[in-house]
Amino acid sequence: MSAARTARTVLAATLVAGLTATVLATPALAAQAPSHPQGHAATQQALDAAVADGVPGAVAQARDGRDRWTGTAGERKGNDRYRVGSITKTFTATVLLQLQAEGRIDLDDPVEKWLPGVVRGNGHDGSGITVRQLLNHTSGIYSYTEDPAFQERVFGPGFLEHRYDTWTPRQLVDVAMAHKPDFAPGTSWNYSNTNFVLAGMVIEKVTGRPYGKAVENRIIKPLKLRATTVPGTRSAMPEPSSPAYSKLSRDENAPVHEVSDLNPSIAGAAGEIISDSRDLQTFYSALLKGRLLTKDGLKEMTTTVQISPEYPNVGYGLGLMKQKLSCGEEVWGHGGGIHGSTSLAQVTRDGEHSLAGNFNADWEGDTEKVVEAEFCGTGPKK
Repeated sequence: MSAARTARTVLAATLVAGLTATVLATPALAAQAPSHPQGHAATQQALDAAVADGVPGAVAQARDGRDRWTGTAGERKGNDRYRVGSITKTFTATVLLQLQAEGRIDLDDPVEKWLPGVVRGNGHDGSGITVRQLLNHTSGIYSYTEDPAFQERVFGPGFLEHRYDTWTPRQLVDVAMAHKPDFAPGTSWNYSNTNFVLAGMVIEKVTGRPYGKAVENRIIKPLKLRATTVPGTRSAMPEPSSPAYSKLSRDENAPVHEVSDLNPSIAGAAGEIISDSRDLQTFYSALLKGRLLTKDGLKEMTTTVQISPEYPNVGYGLGLMKQKLSCGEEVWGHGGGIHGSTSLAQVTRDGEHSLAGNFNADWEGDTEKVVEAEFCGTGPKK
C-alpha cells in the first residue's frame, strides 16, 4: 500500500498496516538541536489537540533518562492496554534475528526453503524471495489487506458481521497469492502485511511452535512485559482498557462504532499484539540498547532501505523504521493501526529517550504531531 496513506484518509490501509502519520511525515530538516524548555507541555498539547479534532481518547508516555511522564486526554487512562497493530512487526523481526544468531536460520534463505509451495501463483515465487526481503518489505509480495473483498469483509461494514471470524495464516497468504506481485523481488519497496504473516509462519517452521510462543519466551518474559500479550484468536480486550472506535468507512459522516472486541487472527504476526505505553517503551529501549540482539543482529535490523524518494527522511530496516524529525532528531520505532486503535512507539538510537502512545480511533488524529512535540518540543499549531 502507498506510503503516503494515513489513518485519516484511508481506513483499510491503516488498520493493520501501521504506516500512519507517526512514521511517514517528512518534515524539513532544521539546523537547531531539540529543546524541551517546558518539559512535556508540548506533548500534552498535542494529545489535547487530537481530542479537540475528534479523537475520543489519547494517551502517551515518555522516558528521558530518569524523567518519567504520562499524559492523557479524553477517554483514555494512563495505564490502558490497546491493540498495537503493526508494532507487532518489530517483535516478529526480533525473533527471526535471534534465531539467525543461534544458527537456526539465515535471513538470506529463500522463503521456499522454509515454506515450500506457499508463496506461489500469479507470478509469486518463494524460491526467489529471501526472508530478509520479507522483513524489509522488498519482496514485492502483494499485501492481502489490499484485496477489495477482504477490505469489505474485514474493514468495512462487513466487520460487524465477521468480527469474530478466524483466519489462518495460510488463508491470509492465499488471499495475496490471488494477485500479481507488486514488483520483482529486491527491485523496489512496498509495505505488505503478507510479508510478516509469512515471517510468523517461518518462525513456526523453525521452532516447531506458533510464532507467538517465541515472542512470549524470547521477549515478553525476559523483559517482564506484564501488559503485553499475543492474543491469537482471543477477541476480548484485557483490563484496564478503554473502548476503541471506528467509522468502518472512508465517509467522514459515517456513524461511529465501538470495535474493541475482534478476532486478531486477521493480523497475526503482522499486527495482533496487545500492549501498553510502558511496555512498548521498555521493549524498544531494550532493543536499541542491544539487550535483545547481538551487535551484528542489531546492525542488520537498523540497516535501512529507502521507502520512497518522496520520503527521504524515512528508512525501513528489518521490522523497524528510522525517521529524522524537523529538529534533526533521529528516532527509531514503528507505527501501528487496527480497528479503533492508532499507536506509536519511538526511541532515540541510544535507547534513552522513548515515547509510546495510542489514539482510540482510526479515522482522526495525527500521531506525528505527538512525536514532534515530544522529541522536538514543537506544539501543534493553532
